[in-house]
Amino acid sequence: MGSTTFGNETSWLYPYKSNLYFFALLILLLLLLAYYVGIYYVFSQDYAIETPLKRSSTVEGQALYEVRINYDSSNPVAAMNFVLKEEETGAWFQHKGRDFRIPLMNNLQQYAGNEAQRQSFSIWQGSLNQLSNFLMKHDVSDFEDQENNSNIHQILMKDYYEEYSVIKAEFAQNSLTVTVKSGGANKMLVYFDTDVPGDVTIHWGVCKDKNIRWELPSAPFPPSTRIFRQKALQTALQPKADGSGSWGLFSLEQEIQGVLFVLKLNEYTWLNNKGTDFYIPLTNVISFSSQSCTDCISEDQLSSKEKDIREDQQQLVDKNQTIHQVLYTDEIISGIRNLVTDISSVRGKKAKSREAQESILQEIEKLAAEAYSIFRSSSPAFLEESILESDQTKISGNVSSGTGSGYEILCQGFNWESHKSGRWYCELKPKVVELASLGFTIIWLPPPTESVSPEGYMPKDLYNLNSRYGSMEELKDLVKGFHAVEIKVLGDAVLNHRCAHYQNANGIWNIFGGHLNWDDRAIVADDPHFQGRGNKSSGDNFHAAPNIDHSQDFVRKDLKEWLCWLRKEVGYDGWRLDFVRGFWGGYVGDYLEASEPYFAVGEYWDSLSYKYGEMEFNQDAHRQRIIDWINATNGTAGAFDVTTKGILHTALEKCEYWRLSDEKGKPAGVVGWWPSRAVTFIENHDTGSTQGHWRFPSGKEMQGYAYILTHPGTPAVFYDHIFSHYQQEISKLISIRRRCNIHCRSMVKITKAEKDVYAAEIDEKVAVKIGPGYYEPLSDSHDWVLAAEGYEYKLWEAS
Repeated sequence: MGSTTFGNETSWLYPYKSNLYFFALLILLLLLLAYYVGIYYVFSQDYAIETPLKRSSTVEGQALYEVRINYDSSNPVAAMNFVLKEEETGAWFQHKGRDFRIPLMNNLQQYAGNEAQRQSFSIWQGSLNQLSNFLMKHDVSDFEDQENNSNIHQILMKDYYEEYSVIKAEFAQNSLTVTVKSGGANKMLVYFDTDVPGDVTIHWGVCKDKNIRWELPSAPFPPSTRIFRQKALQTALQPKADGSGSWGLFSLEQEIQGVLFVLKLNEYTWLNNKGTDFYIPLTNVISFSSQSCTDCISEDQLSSKEKDIREDQQQLVDKNQTIHQVLYTDEIISGIRNLVTDISSVRGKKAKSREAQESILQEIEKLAAEAYSIFRSSSPAFLEESILESDQTKISGNVSSGTGSGYEILCQGFNWESHKSGRWYCELKPKVVELASLGFTIIWLPPPTESVSPEGYMPKDLYNLNSRYGSMEELKDLVKGFHAVEIKVLGDAVLNHRCAHYQNANGIWNIFGGHLNWDDRAIVADDPHFQGRGNKSSGDNFHAAPNIDHSQDFVRKDLKEWLCWLRKEVGYDGWRLDFVRGFWGGYVGDYLEASEPYFAVGEYWDSLSYKYGEMEFNQDAHRQRIIDWINATNGTAGAFDVTTKGILHTALEKCEYWRLSDEKGKPAGVVGWWPSRAVTFIENHDTGSTQGHWRFPSGKEMQGYAYILTHPGTPAVFYDHIFSHYQQEISKLISIRRRCNIHCRSMVKITKAEKDVYAAEIDEKVAVKIGPGYYEPLSDSHDWVLAAEGYEYKLWEAS
């Protein structure tokens, strides 16, 4: 880390007498004082002094740096101004866009009396890379307000100190374009487009009159929008397909006068307009108007040449969007042309057989389904990436994004054998308090409905909640118990397939009974076993039961009502969604929008990439398929990170820990691309338990938990591992995660990924090492304290 110096760009000495002679005496006095205390001063230009800070101590895990300057209170110097500079990067730190200012008269003298003719002061702060983290928590008022209130200044023994909020300013050249268009029906559309890299959240509000003040627009808000202190909204902008930035589209009432906003990159980084909020006027919108801000320059400050450049940029954006839409529909257009050719060929040959006609009709249905998919996916998707306060560990009760707060730790509350006693809900209830004490915030319960299979994954009557796990009343009582200890509850919702009650005239089981008495129109047409009369499937078939056709309006309506009923009647807070590969993710987005879960995760299970029986290093295609499904839901649900589980299998079994870092030095699973939607796990009721379809390498389980419980994403712990000899170690890892506020969007710095060892630092708070190889974290910027260790893993905390 580079040295830190005082410096400024404006004159900052305010003498009691402003004549040249006094200035000369004052400078001489300062030089003599500096020589006396042994501090080396370097003059910066001819009006400021640069002095390196020296490390003094550590307080509450923060490294403190200070400089001490003796000051004779009899000298008529009113104040000292300063700023901080990081030599390594050239970044400057100021107080709300101004210099720091320390009073040396008036306020001091009223406390000094006759006992102390010489007062010393110290200005201290933590390591530069944590300045914002340490001080932005305080909302310190401007110095002018402090001068008017002498009670703020406290004398501690003979010293006094004050804490100031610090803003770190770094130069970056990016652009933001805001386009306002008429949306019809007394609506306006506000389109945001930016090339700022990474995840960008827009913190925004509206002005309902000519007074430019923050207000909330009228509901409904964009999906997944988070209300911030009842004064503003926070909505994550949607990443562009080419990775060049992000965008968002908001619909507002026409009477809105303007939009106020700033951009939020992470918990400590905000982009605004030279210290003020961006303001976009929305009055007199006819067809469209646009306002851009490049490098925080307002429109009226631009030259005609710069305005021309912006117009060219906007035209390029519009052109790229048009090209994207054309390419997106090219395949369907080609399919339609081929279909027309087939029809002509059939007519020419006069071969009007029923088989040929049905074949053509099926192709038409397939193309229509794909066109509908494009139509649905072309609507703007809003993702919630709400960044919470760093010290928040409890979850909010009014979040309806499906992605939670970011600090969730999930427990799978059953295994493959849990149904056998018929009393699982009753058996789990005594463990509620223990699970809360271990640090879990969400529990996933088994499928609650009547089912052909005792495990619950072959549902029959969806409204019958008397299952092999217990009665409906026992389930509701268990959910209340978890809520009492602030644990959210996920219901296991099987939406892909449903078992029928009756046979049709051909002896096929495809007629449903119970509350949802569907007929064979509710079954997809291409399910080979159940003679469905619906449309073709939008996903993969599950062959053991009739696959439901979610394109049918009555099916979607009934399932939405059922999910809402479960939320109200049972008290579920969200869903674990079974076999989501079987139907389009857009339907999931509809169901989540209707049921408003706190948290939702889909089981998108897919095979990883292998070549000649060996797992390939690059698993981008696998994790991309999972992310494509998440995208189809409009980002309203997460997905189990099967990619990470598979890579951990091979890395630990074959001692190939280099696999855990991808080609760009990021975690190699979904957690490396979209961590806030990745639910990481090492085992569940299918892979482990008595099924053992894909069991985690034996004896390596704690290495797996050391990985997922320190890394971003939402970690899920399997019931069998919690109530085993692993409990104490798992509990310790969870405690470290919570104590260090590791969350689903935490930053990972992989420091080693070699044959026999993997190591990483997370948020510069935790260091982890797994594997038999040697690793110790470097102490360049932190002192690391060993916090936990076990077989082939270690964790350190920054002190």
